[in-house]
Amino acid sequence: MSQERLLQVLLAPQVSEKATYIADKNEQVVFKVASDATKPEVKAAVEQLFKVEVESVNVANVKGKSKRFGRMMGRRKNWKKAFVSLKPGQEINFAAGE
Repeated sequence: MSQERLLQVLLAPQVSEKATYIADKNEQVVFKVASDATKPEVKAAVEQLFKVEVESVNVANVKGKSKRFGRMMGRRKNWKKAFVSLKPGQEINFAAGE
């Protein structure tokens, strides 16, 4: 896997109540990833960018919601999220810049 591809795999951390609960309870971190990303690519990208050891990766395809724009019905894009399990003792701190 090329360096450029690994930098394009992770799009953003997913911050929500559910993601925070999962992070505290299961030592997992939730990321929004490219829709064509594979589990090995996600694992390699997280290990390279955050310098942590990844135990496993689970992915889920999230269906885009149907929304109305006046009389027109529209639809948001489908996207993929990855649940990354870290090895015991590992931690990703997103607030390190503060």
